Amino acid sequence: MDSTVHAPVEDPLFGAVEIQLDHKGGTLRVSGGGLPTVEIRRSPDTEVETHVPIGTRDPDRLTLLVDGVEEALRPAKGFLSRRSYRVEVVSATRECRYVLVPNSDDTSRLLRGKRRLGVFTSTGDGKVSVEWESGAASSAEPYDAAVGYALAAAFGTGADPMWHMVLDAVLDLWP
Repeated sequence: MDSTVHAPVEDPLFGAVEIQLDHKGGTLRVSGGGLPTVEIRRSPDTEVETHVPIGTRDPDRLTLLVDGVEEALRPAKGFLSRRSYRVEVVSATRECRYVLVPNSDDTSRLLRGKRRLGVFTSTGDGKVSVEWESGAASSAEPYDAAVGYALAAAFGTGADPMWHMVLDAVLDLWP
């Protein structure tokens, strides 16, 4: 993975979105398209996990800012189930909760509360695409999109099904 990636995206609802991911430096910035600016920063003394684009899933080592206001970022540890790879944002500003949770090997769905907003795809290289739910034009807002792009770029999307991960773990133990 390149250390710094600048990946512009043309969002079907919000226009041009700029994504800047610096894996080595532990920073991510999403801006443009009328979206609020979202930044995710990794603490400088964090041990870097190469399979996580932002470098860690430890919530104590990450800071999320939306237009300069800190929001609660809670990535799950990621282990056997797809759900264990979810990432939550609790927004005091918006008084709601966002969840980006894998729903296939490659994609993750973004929810605001219990409402499904769209499906994001990112292989962890800073490049992100989204398919908004039909009717999302009336329900997805710039804040939602900015948070979704940031989470997808920082943590990647998708996860293997549990049976596949269990099989891999068993095969790793096989002599």
